[in-house]
Amino acid sequence: MKHSIYNKILIGYIIFAALSLISINTFISSKVMDTETRRQASELYNQANAASTYYSNNYYNVYDSFQHDYERDVNVSFTPQDTNIWIVGMSNDILYSSTPDSDPEVLPDLSEYFTDTYYVVGTFNGITKEELLTVYSPIVNNYQYYGYVVMNKSMSAVENRHIQIMNMINISFIIIFAFSMIVLVIFSIFVYKPLTDIMNATKEYAKGNYDYEDLKIHSHDELRSLADSLTFMSGAFKNLYSGQKKFIANISHDFRSPLTSIKGYVEAMLDGTIPVEMQEKYLKIVISETERLTKLTGSLLTLNTFDANGIMIELSDFDIVPVIKDTMASFEGQCNAKSIKIKLSHEDKDYMVSADKMRIQQVIYNLIDNAIKFSPTNADIEVDVSDKNDKVFVSVKDYGIGISPENQTKIWDRFYKADDSRGKDKKGTGLGLAIVKEIINAHNENINVVSTEGVGTQFTFSLEKAKEAH
Repeated sequence: MKHSIYNKILIGYIIFAALSLISINTFISSKVMDTETRRQASELYNQANAASTYYSNNYYNVYDSFQHDYERDVNVSFTPQDTNIWIVGMSNDILYSSTPDSDPEVLPDLSEYFTDTYYVVGTFNGITKEELLTVYSPIVNNYQYYGYVVMNKSMSAVENRHIQIMNMINISFIIIFAFSMIVLVIFSIFVYKPLTDIMNATKEYAKGNYDYEDLKIHSHDELRSLADSLTFMSGAFKNLYSGQKKFIANISHDFRSPLTSIKGYVEAMLDGTIPVEMQEKYLKIVISETERLTKLTGSLLTLNTFDANGIMIELSDFDIVPVIKDTMASFEGQCNAKSIKIKLSHEDKDYMVSADKMRIQQVIYNLIDNAIKFSPTNADIEVDVSDKNDKVFVSVKDYGIGISPENQTKIWDRFYKADDSRGKDKKGTGLGLAIVKEIINAHNENINVVSTEGVGTQFTFSLEKAKEAH
């Protein structure tokens, strides 16, 4: 990839190496040269000082007669390699030189060059043929000056040493940089490749290929966690996509069935297939189907509101028993039609809860409605209210067809109906229990189901007891 992280890091490494080498061979090189010059100047000065001290103690009183011995001592004791030595008189004439063929006979006034330093670098205004590193030390005895010991070293020798040091620094840097490339290799194996795999997996998931299985990260670090999260997310998207397809299929079915019935009946009345005296019967069926569509649309709008904004609940303290009684009363017509009795336990006791009254009434309505749908004629439905510690529990129990164990975890899904024929009660939307679950979850409470096929079903949900009732 042209702009991959790996390429950026590699380019960064190369730029770092280039800038480092440039810095080493400019700024650092200059510092090394200065340091090496001072170091060698210090060595020369120590030699010159030792020589001046020696001769001030041994030869100052026989100045004209020590030439031979002086030359011997200079050659043996005080002249380092690549260095020449001058003995300079008070008139700046060179009395002795270890390299007489290449040195001037008379020097300028040295005090002008050594005003505030013990060494100088130069040619003494062109007197010497090459640039020298020069130090000097006076020969003094009893506060009497007898001359100077001057030591010189060619700056080419200093430069050669500087080059050797810089070569060692450059070679060391190159070796260290080569070893540091191991970090890049490790990054490539343990970071870049997993990131590439994650990126490829992301592209596949973005295409809708949720069955992509080549994302395998074997390390135990943040990349593994990221890959696991991505795999989990793809599974969730897969389920969501499957659910969406099922949702569309279900809603299409639930809208198409009543619309088909309405269309068929209306067309039959228009073309005279249904005689006038029979039209009232079928118009009631049309009204029933439109009510079913209205209810379905309302449920969809409710769930859509929950999905878009979450459920906004308005908590208040109220007695839940009157709410249950009012809700039960709204089913009087349906109960009479099927000869069903709804019984409420503890109806004379107060159970104060802290909840959204309107939403909880909707929960109770949906649970009782569900119980009536799946109860046979002449059956009972029991609504029970109890409390324990800081919770109030409400249960709705019917003696209907029950729910199979494998379907009990699916009843909360939208449009789910246990019957393959889309539910025993054709008027059901398959959204009632989904709405119940959403509302109870919004209260941070729980709802459970206990059911046995052929025996009945009991739904129980909890609510927070009002503080004044604790």
